[in-house]
Amino acid sequence: MKKNTIHLLIAAVSSLACTAPGVSAKTFTESMQQGSVIKVNFRTRYEDVTEDVINAAGATTGEKVADAWTTRSRLSYQSGAWNGFGFVAEMDNVTEMTNNVDYRTAPNDPLNPTAAVIADPVGTEINQGFVSYTTFNNQIKYGRQRLILDNARFIGNVGWRQNEQTYDAISFTNKAIRYTNFTYAYIKNVNRVFGEDNPGLGDLNMNSHVLNASYTGFEAGKLIGYSYLLDVENPIAQYGLSGDTFGARWQGTVGERFAYNLEYAQQQNAGINEAYSADYMLAEGTYTISRFSIGLGYELLGSDDGAYGFATPLATLHAFNGWADKFLTTPKDGLEDKYLNLGVTFGGAQALVSYHKFDADVNGADYGDEIDFSISKKTGAVVWTAKYAQYAMGDAATKVTDTEKFWVMADWNF
Repeated sequence: MKKNTIHLLIAAVSSLACTAPGVSAKTFTESMQQGSVIKVNFRTRYEDVTEDVINAAGATTGEKVADAWTTRSRLSYQSGAWNGFGFVAEMDNVTEMTNNVDYRTAPNDPLNPTAAVIADPVGTEINQGFVSYTTFNNQIKYGRQRLILDNARFIGNVGWRQNEQTYDAISFTNKAIRYTNFTYAYIKNVNRVFGEDNPGLGDLNMNSHVLNASYTGFEAGKLIGYSYLLDVENPIAQYGLSGDTFGARWQGTVGERFAYNLEYAQQQNAGINEAYSADYMLAEGTYTISRFSIGLGYELLGSDDGAYGFATPLATLHAFNGWADKFLTTPKDGLEDKYLNLGVTFGGAQALVSYHKFDADVNGADYGDEIDFSISKKTGAVVWTAKYAQYAMGDAATKVTDTEKFWVMADWNF
């Protein structure tokens, strides 16, 4: 599984963020040595999935099951600076350790149609490869790169999957105005987690513009405004992936123990898609005391009268609406997610329990509920993680079936 060579070429004018301020090699050759960094990462994970199958009457007729033991090997190179220019290259390889890929890597994967989906296709790819140029207040990156904006609800890297989502793009960041950060990116192609060989869910060829501006000059928090203008080149085949989203986010704090987020966005049609409009709302708060935290939240991905559900196709979706990943695509009736998070730190480990209650935005459907649990601990260079997710179906007519997932993962950094 190789990704296409980056199609974009553009001049870059800014300072190199990936080197220490004031350090610049005298020649290009020296820049490849002075201040350069090489990193190696191995991430081994076992994933087990069980998902019920139901018939038209809503009765359970069987199960889809799958498991996968995969290792992602990553080699990263970050050059030193040469007159403000720098270079980053990153290679990934994903291997199934048993040499037996008996799981589906995408919903439309014809291989093993009775197996559950584990979206970790095997293969080798260029994960990142970009040139950067930086001045004191500006940075431009051109090439294949990682993009993560805010909490990754709209633009993210899907870092949980072994094959990370990256972007063939040119991005520009400016910090010339005090307390203000402005980011613009033109995205030509999205290298999705399913791999470019997937006929329907592989790379997305786009002509998309991403704008995000934040201001941190308020004592009480951070204000963010954004416009995400996504235009897939074939919006008929990729319905729901093209659209214009405009929104604002407030990240606030009250004292040292309470943090909260408020957000609103509106999405409307773009390109030749049928006309639609849907709203997004978020309200969440977290109270922390000593080793404990408790959080409550409400997220709405609204519906346009049952014809279209608010979409976030470039998000890090695994981080939202439960780890069972039952709502990677928003239902046409929309989705309300009411959730509770309980966290604790003990013995150097972090544990989290989450509960989600899902309902439709319109037409009153019950989309079920989910409970998630995770625990992680770092020992030396390794981060150990165990996660569990159990989703229980609501109304049978929704056809969102009972699902159970379990993960054990070790992440080595060198």
